[in-house]
Amino acid sequence: MKLERLVTTPDNYAPYLISQGIRFGDLLFISGQAGAGEDGKIVDGGFLAQGKQAFANLRRAVEAGGSSLDALIKVTIFVTDMGYFGEVVKLRREFLSEPYPADTIAEVKALYDPRVMIEIEAIAAVCKGTVSGGERRSTTERNSSIK
Repeated sequence: MKLERLVTTPDNYAPYLISQGIRFGDLLFISGQAGAGEDGKIVDGGFLAQGKQAFANLRRAVEAGGSSLDALIKVTIFVTDMGYFGEVVKLRREFLSEPYPADTIAEVKALYDPRVMIEIEAIAAVCKGTVSGGERRSTTERNSSIK
């Protein structure tokens, strides 16, 4: 097997010599996704707005690798203040479905830009029949596509 670099357009990671993600066999390893819009600038509106944009960016990255949010295996969510934990749960409810991926939520002192409040990295499976576009499926449907 070989490593394949995932590319999305625009690719705000390229100038920093970072891959948006790497596909290795049937696994995707997605770099941290923050609340930056297509122009690379952090979105206005606070934590929830940044979180929604970070999950949208995560969706775009996993879809570029042939997967979806339904096939996430593991996510790591970095926040600059654990006081946002309730909002993280709201975001997970909005963007993820059962069976929920394994997850680590960690408070960090700072992220790559002082305005960034959340960053999400992930590992996803590339599955036959994976649904794109964030459609939710039942646990049975999701599990059958992962087999």
